[in-house]
Amino acid sequence: MDEDAVRDLLRSVADPDLDDDIVSLGLVNSIEVDGDRVRVDLALGAPYSPTETEMAGEVRRLLSAEGLEPELSANVDRGLDPDEQVLPGVKNVIAVSSGKGGVGKSTVAVNLAAGLSDMGASVGLFDADVYGPNVPRMVEADERPQATADETIVPPERFGIKLMSMAFLVGEDDPVIWRGPMIHKLITQLVEDVEWGTLDYMVVDLPPGTGDTQLTLLQSVPISGSVIVTTPQEVALDDARKGLRMFGKHDTPVLGIVENMSGFRCPDCGSVHDIFGAGGGERFAEENDLPFLGELPLDPDVREGGDTGKPVVLDDDSDTGEAFRSFARSTANMQGILHRQRTSRGR
Repeated sequence: MDEDAVRDLLRSVADPDLDDDIVSLGLVNSIEVDGDRVRVDLALGAPYSPTETEMAGEVRRLLSAEGLEPELSANVDRGLDPDEQVLPGVKNVIAVSSGKGGVGKSTVAVNLAAGLSDMGASVGLFDADVYGPNVPRMVEADERPQATADETIVPPERFGIKLMSMAFLVGEDDPVIWRGPMIHKLITQLVEDVEWGTLDYMVVDLPPGTGDTQLTLLQSVPISGSVIVTTPQEVALDDARKGLRMFGKHDTPVLGIVENMSGFRCPDCGSVHDIFGAGGGERFAEENDLPFLGELPLDPDVREGGDTGKPVVLDDDSDTGEAFRSFARSTANMQGILHRQRTSRGR
């Protein structure tokens, strides 16, 4: 079988989100045939996302059924000069944002990172909330970063996630009272001087609001997608709109909206109580023509997991853990869709 025959064979592999086959969409970068061995490079950019994993699996099945030995790789053109990239080894940078505090943004960021890592991805978690860094406590990270002879920083790891946080650099009870230029310098150092290595995903926990830290990151880091966290109540939705406009001004793609604290299931009676209202996040997503990434329940296990450093997403026996796992899968899928849409439009 030659290259053209393999290409024709791959036309039967559909992209379920873009409603066409992977060849017509320009998602096959190259094909090399060497006897029975076939090397195929696909324009897939969201490692371990369920949809892209299934598409790659279908390519393998088709080629194997023809008696061929498939070797697959995945590369997507992000439109960046490799010599000018701030994080050349990081494939995707996902910012988790909220317009206001108190909506569980850090909890969502931690569980997203742990969920992606649990799927098999290599993940980093950057706690950019310089005024209220909580991530180390939420993953029970006792190990501190180490400095190298070249004055770079080696981040500690927890649950397979590389971690960096302002909390590692100041005393546990010390307040952070810094102005914009100091924040800019710190954020730049924590991004550029940390040995992040090769990552499928870096999750960035932004501070709430639309201040200096957010602007510094949006201007200096190649954010590949953002997640906006809200609760069902209107006051949280009002502030989420501000965050949405911030990303729009900086041409940062929004992966979708996730609704946290969506309902409390009473452990005694089994009834669901909508303490903060119901459906607000989904309505907000529909009004702004954005994907809705899911509802995350109000559950004491989430609070306990944050306090004890055990993310609930890793609890296989928990319904709430499954809600967070579904959210992680949806987020990875949306990141993949954005990459494939860009590839298809640019072909």
